[in-house]
Amino acid sequence: MAFETLTSRLSEAFRRLRGKGRLTEADVDQAMREVRLALLEADVNVKVVKDFIARVRERAVGVEILKTLNPAQQVIKVVHDELVELMGGQTAELDLRARPAVILMVGLQGAGKTTTAGKLARWLKAQGKSPLLVAADVYRPAAVTQLEVLGRSIEVPVLSRGTEAHPVEIAREALEAAKREGHDVVVIDTAGRLHVDEALMEELAAMKEAVRPQEILLVVDAMTGQEAVGVAERFHARLGLTGVVLTKLDGDTRGGAALSVKAATGCPIKFAATGEKLEALEPFHPDRMASRILGMGDVLSLIEKAQAQVDAERAKELERKMRKAEFTLSDFLEQLAQIQKMGPLEEILKMIPGVGHKLGAIRIDERQIARVEAIIRSMTPEERERPEIINFSRRKRIAAGSGTTVTDVNRLLKQFEEMKKMMKQMTKMAGKKGKGPRGMKFPFPFP
Repeated sequence: MAFETLTSRLSEAFRRLRGKGRLTEADVDQAMREVRLALLEADVNVKVVKDFIARVRERAVGVEILKTLNPAQQVIKVVHDELVELMGGQTAELDLRARPAVILMVGLQGAGKTTTAGKLARWLKAQGKSPLLVAADVYRPAAVTQLEVLGRSIEVPVLSRGTEAHPVEIAREALEAAKREGHDVVVIDTAGRLHVDEALMEELAAMKEAVRPQEILLVVDAMTGQEAVGVAERFHARLGLTGVVLTKLDGDTRGGAALSVKAATGCPIKFAATGEKLEALEPFHPDRMASRILGMGDVLSLIEKAQAQVDAERAKELERKMRKAEFTLSDFLEQLAQIQKMGPLEEILKMIPGVGHKLGAIRIDERQIARVEAIIRSMTPEERERPEIINFSRRKRIAAGSGTTVTDVNRLLKQFEEMKKMMKQMTKMAGKKGKGPRGMKFPFPFP
């Protein structure tokens, strides 16, 4: 995940402040030196780091003191607020007021522009829009085919004219087709180069003149670090960008682009891609990203992911089963599938406050989840509903069918029984005015 090293370094810097009753100017200076080094290691633009540290230091040693916060929390709050401002302050939304609204996707070759166009079309469709994808990258034959395949997979029409037509004419034709066929958003995938050159810019400028896009989004590979800022500045100077889409934020990237591009160019980050799957594109929220960087989690994004995958009526039925201790292995299998749809388990856990920064170098073995699924799928419907009937011969059959061992099957059955007992105990405790052991309140008591 992006910012992993940065999060670790910042957490260490703030840890040293927690034991102090009050902060001196020297304490703040020491913390700021460590924050500065952490940001530079994350490949954040040097000028951006200098300005950021100056603002944080001014506020941290000034009069902004809240009685509800200890000294370390005060500094963390200041850093959080300044990170939010550094990345744009507030969520920047797409301008979709025109009909059809035209979105021009630009960027260098290899940044993931074509895939991002498909992801964006999928996201727009989920928002109730009727997008039209346009294959205007005629210099890379695979790009046309790739966009057509993506369009079919998400059931979004793609206008393509092969590699013979001129990109500007393709864009014009797409705009007319959208008006004629009732599409309210046109997403145009344009050509890229290995570097910024005049021929590329002239073509993109001509396309901009032809279709008057409401949005010109630069797709940037987050792994390029400070280089992304230079690319953004050159595209913005020539085309007048309206926003940036960061890709590969799930990779082993230091995150410098995310923390530099807004301050250096004035262009807001509008979307972030956090994986290869088509659903792995989400609006960029500076406040949520700042919380993730500081190891505070991201509850709102976690809730949104869950809401997108969980059927409300089914959730109520599962809650009823839990209350009555009727939760079965079939239900457990269904829950595993829904969790996996939300994304990698490591990323989900990091959105939980107090958990993400504690994971450190721990890696969740997704293969273990696959083994659990294989074991349950090797059971008969009756065995999933009534695991108590699974005797030794059945366990041998299940192990053979799932490619695991009898020990693995035994372990799963034992853990499932323990989980059911725990659910039953929680239900009883929740019934006692929502209180658990030693008067502890459950965060989500059953009604």
